[in-house]
Amino acid sequence: MRRRPCVLLASVMVAASGCGLQSGSPMVDAVKPGSIGQGDPLEGAHLTVTSKEFTEQLILGAIMGIAFQAAGADVLDRTGIQGSIGAREAVKSGDADGMYEYTGTAWITYQGNSKPIPDPDEQWQAVRDADLKNGITWLAPSSLNNTYALAMNQANFEKYRTRTLSDVAALARKDPGAVTLCVESEFANRADGLPGMAKAYGMSVPAKNVTQMDTGIIYTQVKKGSCTYGEVFTTDGRIKSMNLVVMEDDKKFFPNYNVAPEINTKALKKWPAIAKVLDPVTRKLNNNVAQTLNARVDVDGEDPHQVALDWMKAEGFVKKD
Repeated sequence: MRRRPCVLLASVMVAASGCGLQSGSPMVDAVKPGSIGQGDPLEGAHLTVTSKEFTEQLILGAIMGIAFQAAGADVLDRTGIQGSIGAREAVKSGDADGMYEYTGTAWITYQGNSKPIPDPDEQWQAVRDADLKNGITWLAPSSLNNTYALAMNQANFEKYRTRTLSDVAALARKDPGAVTLCVESEFANRADGLPGMAKAYGMSVPAKNVTQMDTGIIYTQVKKGSCTYGEVFTTDGRIKSMNLVVMEDDKKFFPNYNVAPEINTKALKKWPAIAKVLDPVTRKLNNNVAQTLNARVDVDGEDPHQVALDWMKAEGFVKKD
């Protein structure tokens, strides 16, 4: 979902033109097949995984790399690219073989569509069909949907009992002073943010009731009750750690940002077992899993790769070698 410039971080270096991947480090996890990777179907493969730079993406990139290792592949870690375009272009060009990407990001940012498709499966299929000509193949999606939402703390939930965005709109009509919002400046001005949401739900919130701030501050302000509702991302670990209540988008206004593997088509044709290796893992990913894993990094300060490895072992996908 995040849209940032084409910049590379850490051990990944910027090429002279565009976001080329010039370096990386081997993944050396001591893993062997569990429920995935039996028979070493990727033995002999040299695969490169990439990701964007934020917590969830780092975890997902590690998950993909660990799965490939368990199936017998040698894996180069080129995760942590800032912004969406660099990682995407790496998969497209073949500098990387795969990453976990968001269907909404592909549909809107890469493929240039302005209107999202409400049904998540239809959204994924449309993205998959469109990207085949770009040399990218999308594998089966997960239910993990990292999209926008409004959330409130438990005290305000007990007071107002809103569960959906339609409930929030009704509360704004009934008691205008009750609905105060903490949002990012981008969300406050984007058509698929606050203006569009307000229009879709008939939600009238006076400008004086809307405070713009950085993302991290929003969560703490909502927890304290400084604003009744705050803009959140639905898979953020702070939702669970702060015990926030997320409002259902009952009119399906916000785009679907379901996670799915996007794989360089040439790599997939050479190593078709990639799909069989990743499918069971992808099916296990959902918002609750993402919130839990993200919280271990963002709240508890753990290493994203270790968090990914622990989860892969706990789910029985891989075993310690």
